[in-house]
Amino acid sequence: MFENADLMTAIITPFDDEQKIDFEALKNLTEHLLATGSKGFVIGGTTGETPTLTEDEKLTLYRKFVEIVDGRVPIIAGAGSNNTAGTIDFINKISQIDGINMALVVVPYYNKPNQRGMIAHFETIAKESPLPIMIYNIPGRTGVLMEKETVVELSKNSNIQGVKQCNTMEDLEYIVEHADPSFNVYSGEDAQALFAKVIGANGVVSVASHLYGKEMTQMYQALDSGNYQVAGKIQRQLTPKMAALFMYPSPSPVKAALNHLGYNVGGCRLPILALNAEEQAILFKKLDL
Repeated sequence: MFENADLMTAIITPFDDEQKIDFEALKNLTEHLLATGSKGFVIGGTTGETPTLTEDEKLTLYRKFVEIVDGRVPIIAGAGSNNTAGTIDFINKISQIDGINMALVVVPYYNKPNQRGMIAHFETIAKESPLPIMIYNIPGRTGVLMEKETVVELSKNSNIQGVKQCNTMEDLEYIVEHADPSFNVYSGEDAQALFAKVIGANGVVSVASHLYGKEMTQMYQALDSGNYQVAGKIQRQLTPKMAALFMYPSPSPVKAALNHLGYNVGGCRLPILALNAEEQAILFKKLDL
Protein backbone atom coordinates (compact mmCIF):
# COMPACT_ATOMS: atom_id res chain seq x y z
CA MET A 1 0.00 0.00 0.00
CA PHE A 2 2.74 2.46 0.96
CA GLU A 3 5.66 0.99 -0.98
CA ASN A 4 5.92 3.94 -3.36
CA ALA A 5 4.24 6.58 -1.19
CA ASP A 6 7.37 8.51 -0.23
CA LEU A 7 5.73 11.95 -0.35
CA MET A 8 2.59 12.07 1.78
CA THR A 9 0.80 15.37 2.33
CA ALA A 10 -0.83 16.27 5.64
CA ILE A 11 -3.58 18.19 3.91
CA ILE A 12 -5.17 21.35 5.31
CA THR A 13 -8.94 21.71 5.76
CA PRO A 14 -10.26 24.62 3.67
CA PHE A 15 -12.97 26.83 5.17
CA ASP A 16 -15.36 29.23 3.50
CA ASP A 17 -16.24 32.73 4.72
CA GLU A 18 -18.65 31.23 7.27
CA GLN A 19 -15.97 28.89 8.63
CA LYS A 20 -17.65 25.83 7.17
CA ILE A 21 -15.63 23.18 5.35
CA ASP A 22 -15.24 24.21 1.71
CA PHE A 23 -15.37 20.95 -0.23
CA GLU A 24 -14.94 22.57 -3.62
CA ALA A 25 -11.70 24.18 -2.45
CA LEU A 26 -10.66 20.82 -1.00
CA LYS A 27 -11.23 19.16 -4.37
CA ASN A 28 -9.22 21.80 -6.23
CA LEU A 29 -6.38 21.60 -3.71
CA THR A 30 -6.31 17.80 -3.82
CA GLU A 31 -6.01 17.79 -7.60
CA HIS A 32 -3.17 20.31 -7.35
CA LEU A 33 -1.35 18.13 -4.81
CA LEU A 34 -1.75 14.97 -6.86
CA ALA A 35 -0.50 16.80 -9.94
CA THR A 36 2.58 18.05 -8.08
CA GLY A 37 3.68 14.71 -6.64
CA SER A 38 1.69 13.79 -3.54
CA LYS A 39 1.49 10.01 -3.36
CA GLY A 40 -0.80 9.80 -0.36
CA PHE A 41 -2.55 11.91 2.24
CA VAL A 42 -3.09 12.35 5.93
CA ILE A 43 -6.53 13.90 6.32
CA GLY A 44 -7.68 15.18 9.69
CA GLY A 45 -4.25 15.64 11.25
CA THR A 46 -2.77 18.63 13.04
CA THR A 47 -2.47 20.56 9.78
CA GLY A 48 -6.12 19.79 9.09
CA GLU A 49 -7.14 21.62 12.30
CA THR A 50 -8.90 18.49 13.53
CA PRO A 51 -9.13 19.68 17.16
CA THR A 52 -11.57 22.36 15.96
CA LEU A 53 -13.77 19.96 13.96
CA THR A 54 -16.77 18.20 15.45
CA GLU A 55 -17.05 14.44 15.08
CA ASP A 56 -19.78 14.87 12.47
CA GLU A 57 -17.59 17.30 10.52
CA LYS A 58 -14.69 14.87 10.56
CA LEU A 59 -16.82 11.98 9.34
CA THR A 60 -18.28 14.11 6.56
CA LEU A 61 -14.82 15.40 5.65
CA TYR A 62 -13.45 11.86 5.41
CA ARG A 63 -16.37 10.64 3.30
CA LYS A 64 -16.03 13.53 0.87
CA PHE A 65 -12.27 13.21 0.70
CA VAL A 66 -12.47 9.51 -0.16
CA GLU A 67 -14.78 10.45 -3.04
CA ILE A 68 -12.34 13.12 -4.25
CA VAL A 69 -9.28 10.88 -4.11
CA ASP A 70 -11.21 7.98 -5.65
CA GLY A 71 -8.65 5.33 -4.82
CA ARG A 72 -5.74 7.01 -6.60
CA VAL A 73 -3.46 7.10 -3.53
CA PRO A 74 -3.64 5.82 0.05
CA ILE A 75 -5.44 7.83 2.73
CA ILE A 76 -4.59 7.92 6.43
CA ALA A 77 -7.32 9.47 8.59
CA GLY A 78 -6.74 11.17 11.91
CA ALA A 79 -8.53 9.23 14.63
CA GLY A 80 -6.55 9.62 17.86
CA SER A 81 -7.29 11.32 21.14
CA ASN A 82 -6.18 11.10 24.75
CA ASN A 83 -9.16 8.82 25.47
CA THR A 84 -8.49 5.19 24.60
CA ALA A 85 -12.12 4.10 24.56
CA GLY A 86 -13.15 7.21 22.63
CA THR A 87 -10.44 6.57 20.03
CA ILE A 88 -11.66 3.00 19.53
CA ASP A 89 -15.22 4.23 19.10
CA PHE A 90 -14.21 6.81 16.48
CA ILE A 91 -12.02 4.36 14.55
CA ASN A 92 -14.97 1.97 14.37
CA LYS A 93 -16.98 4.79 12.79
CA ILE A 94 -14.38 5.78 10.21
CA SER A 95 -13.73 2.14 9.35
CA GLN A 96 -17.18 2.16 7.77
CA ILE A 97 -15.88 4.60 5.14
CA ASP A 98 -14.59 2.55 2.23
CA GLY A 99 -11.32 4.08 1.08
CA ILE A 100 -9.68 4.89 4.41
CA ASN A 101 -6.54 2.77 4.50
CA MET A 102 -5.16 3.49 7.95
CA ALA A 103 -5.96 5.39 11.16
CA LEU A 104 -3.48 7.93 12.51
CA VAL A 105 -3.46 7.71 16.31
CA VAL A 106 -1.58 10.34 18.25
CA VAL A 107 0.36 9.60 21.43
CA PRO A 108 -2.03 10.65 24.24
CA TYR A 109 -1.65 14.32 25.10
CA TYR A 110 -2.42 16.14 28.37
CA ASN A 111 -2.79 12.89 30.36
CA LYS A 112 0.98 12.37 29.90
CA PRO A 113 1.13 8.56 30.23
CA ASN A 114 4.42 6.78 30.80
CA GLN A 115 5.85 4.31 28.28
CA ARG A 116 3.93 1.40 29.78
CA GLY A 117 0.71 3.40 29.50
CA MET A 118 1.46 4.28 25.88
CA ILE A 119 2.01 0.62 25.03
CA ALA A 120 -1.25 -0.34 26.71
CA HIS A 121 -3.09 2.48 24.90
CA PHE A 122 -1.90 1.47 21.43
CA GLU A 123 -2.15 -2.27 21.96
CA THR A 124 -5.72 -1.92 23.24
CA ILE A 125 -6.67 0.20 20.22
CA ALA A 126 -4.92 -2.17 17.81
CA LYS A 127 -6.78 -5.15 19.25
CA GLU A 128 -10.17 -3.49 18.72
CA SER A 129 -9.50 -1.57 15.50
CA PRO A 130 -10.80 -2.80 12.13
CA LEU A 131 -8.20 -0.52 10.53
CA PRO A 132 -4.41 -0.74 10.79
CA ILE A 133 -2.88 1.90 13.03
CA MET A 134 -0.15 4.47 12.44
CA ILE A 135 1.39 5.96 15.58
CA TYR A 136 1.72 9.75 15.58
CA ASN A 137 4.69 10.58 17.81
CA ILE A 138 4.88 14.36 18.16
CA PRO A 139 6.22 15.34 21.60
CA GLY A 140 6.23 19.05 20.79
CA ARG A 141 2.44 18.95 20.79
CA THR A 142 1.58 16.10 23.13
CA GLY A 143 3.96 17.01 25.93
CA VAL A 144 5.30 13.44 26.10
CA LEU A 145 7.78 11.50 23.98
CA MET A 146 7.19 7.94 22.95
CA GLU A 147 10.71 6.57 23.27
CA LYS A 148 12.26 4.97 20.23
CA GLU A 149 12.39 1.59 21.99
CA THR A 150 8.64 1.82 22.61
CA VAL A 151 7.96 2.49 18.93
CA VAL A 152 10.07 -0.54 18.03
CA GLU A 153 8.20 -2.74 20.53
CA LEU A 154 4.84 -1.64 19.12
CA SER A 155 6.05 -2.27 15.57
CA LYS A 156 5.83 -5.99 16.34
CA ASN A 157 2.04 -5.73 16.67
CA SER A 158 0.56 -6.82 13.34
CA ASN A 159 -2.15 -4.13 13.43
CA ILE A 160 0.25 -1.28 14.25
CA GLN A 161 1.77 -0.76 10.84
CA GLY A 162 3.58 2.55 10.90
CA VAL A 163 4.75 5.69 12.66
CA LYS A 164 4.77 9.36 11.82
CA GLN A 165 7.82 10.35 13.83
CA CYS A 166 8.45 13.98 14.77
CA ASN A 167 11.65 13.96 16.77
CA THR A 168 15.39 13.68 16.27
CA MET A 169 17.15 12.15 13.31
CA GLU A 170 18.92 9.79 15.71
CA ASP A 171 15.60 8.38 16.92
CA LEU A 172 14.41 8.02 13.34
CA GLU A 173 17.57 6.06 12.50
CA TYR A 174 17.04 3.74 15.46
CA ILE A 175 13.45 3.02 14.50
CA VAL A 176 14.35 2.27 10.87
CA GLU A 177 17.14 -0.04 12.00
CA HIS A 178 15.24 -1.98 14.67
CA ALA A 179 11.53 -1.92 13.79
CA ASP A 180 9.73 -4.84 12.17
CA PRO A 181 10.71 -4.96 8.47
CA SER A 182 7.10 -4.46 7.39
CA PHE A 183 6.65 -1.36 9.58
CA ASN A 184 6.15 1.93 7.69
CA VAL A 185 8.38 4.72 8.99
CA TYR A 186 7.75 8.36 8.04
CA SER A 187 9.32 11.53 9.31
CA GLY A 188 6.81 14.22 10.13
CA GLU A 189 9.51 16.89 9.79
CA ASP A 190 9.88 18.47 6.35
CA ALA A 191 13.51 19.31 6.99
CA GLN A 192 14.16 15.57 7.40
CA ALA A 193 12.55 14.63 4.08
CA LEU A 194 15.77 13.75 2.29
CA PHE A 195 17.47 12.29 5.36
CA ALA A 196 14.51 9.99 6.01
CA LYS A 197 14.74 8.30 2.62
CA VAL A 198 18.53 8.12 2.68
CA ILE A 199 18.47 6.08 5.92
CA GLY A 200 15.74 3.75 4.68
CA ALA A 201 12.49 5.28 5.93
CA ASN A 202 9.48 5.37 3.62
CA GLY A 203 9.63 9.15 3.29
CA VAL A 204 7.92 12.18 4.78
CA VAL A 205 4.46 13.32 5.81
CA SER A 206 4.76 16.87 4.60
CA VAL A 207 3.20 20.30 5.01
CA ALA A 208 5.62 21.97 2.58
CA SER A 209 4.36 19.76 -0.24
CA HIS A 210 1.29 22.01 -0.43
CA LEU A 211 3.65 24.54 -2.04
CA TYR A 212 6.77 22.62 -3.06
CA GLY A 213 5.49 19.24 -4.17
CA LYS A 214 7.23 19.45 -7.54
CA GLU A 215 10.57 20.27 -5.98
CA MET A 216 10.26 17.56 -3.33
CA THR A 217 9.32 15.04 -6.03
CA GLN A 218 12.35 16.08 -8.06
CA MET A 219 14.48 15.66 -4.95
CA TYR A 220 13.29 12.12 -4.40
CA GLN A 221 13.65 11.28 -8.09
CA ALA A 222 17.23 12.55 -8.02
CA LEU A 223 17.94 10.46 -4.94
CA ASP A 224 16.39 7.34 -6.49
CA SER A 225 18.55 7.79 -9.59
CA GLY A 226 21.70 8.16 -7.47
CA ASN A 227 22.15 11.87 -8.06
CA TYR A 228 22.79 12.72 -4.42
CA GLN A 229 24.28 16.15 -5.08
CA VAL A 230 21.14 17.35 -6.86
CA ALA A 231 18.91 15.87 -4.16
CA GLY A 232 20.97 17.53 -1.45
CA LYS A 233 20.90 20.89 -3.18
CA ILE A 234 17.10 20.82 -3.45
CA GLN A 235 16.75 19.95 0.23
CA ARG A 236 19.12 22.74 1.23
CA GLN A 237 17.16 25.24 -0.85
CA LEU A 238 13.85 24.11 0.60
CA THR A 239 14.80 23.84 4.26
CA PRO A 240 14.58 27.59 5.06
CA LYS A 241 11.19 27.75 3.33
CA MET A 242 10.01 24.71 5.23
CA ALA A 243 11.04 26.40 8.47
CA ALA A 244 9.16 29.56 7.46
CA LEU A 245 5.94 27.57 7.20
CA PHE A 246 6.14 27.07 10.96
CA MET A 247 7.25 30.54 12.01
CA TYR A 248 3.66 31.27 13.05
CA PRO A 249 1.13 28.80 14.48
CA SER A 250 0.44 26.12 11.89
CA PRO A 251 -1.47 25.90 9.60
CA SER A 252 -1.87 29.68 9.33
CA PRO A 253 1.32 30.15 7.24
CA VAL A 254 0.57 27.45 4.66
CA LYS A 255 -3.03 28.64 4.38
CA ALA A 256 -1.87 32.23 3.86
CA ALA A 257 0.53 31.08 1.13
CA LEU A 258 -2.14 28.98 -0.60
CA ASN A 259 -4.57 31.89 -0.53
CA HIS A 260 -1.88 34.15 -1.97
CA LEU A 261 -1.42 31.66 -4.81
CA GLY A 262 -5.15 31.62 -5.57
CA TYR A 263 -6.33 28.38 -3.99
CA ASN A 264 -8.82 30.18 -1.71
CA VAL A 265 -8.63 27.83 1.25
CA GLY A 266 -9.87 30.39 3.77
CA GLY A 267 -8.62 31.17 7.22
CA CYS A 268 -8.19 29.15 10.39
CA ARG A 269 -10.54 28.35 13.21
CA LEU A 270 -9.87 29.71 16.67
CA PRO A 271 -7.69 29.47 18.63
CA ILE A 272 -5.48 29.76 15.52
CA LEU A 273 -5.70 33.15 13.81
CA ALA A 274 -5.11 33.92 10.17
CA LEU A 275 -1.92 35.91 9.56
CA ASN A 276 -2.22 39.68 9.57
CA ALA A 277 -0.78 41.84 6.80
CA GLU A 278 2.58 42.32 8.51
CA GLU A 279 2.99 38.61 9.18
CA GLN A 280 2.02 37.77 5.61
CA ALA A 281 4.61 40.19 4.23
CA ILE A 282 7.36 38.60 6.33
CA LEU A 283 6.28 35.08 5.39
CA PHE A 284 5.95 35.75 1.67
CA LYS A 285 9.41 37.29 1.59
CA LYS A 286 10.89 34.16 3.18
CA LEU A 287 8.97 31.97 0.72
CA ASP A 288 9.87 34.14 -2.28
CA LEU A 289 6.19 34.54 -3.17
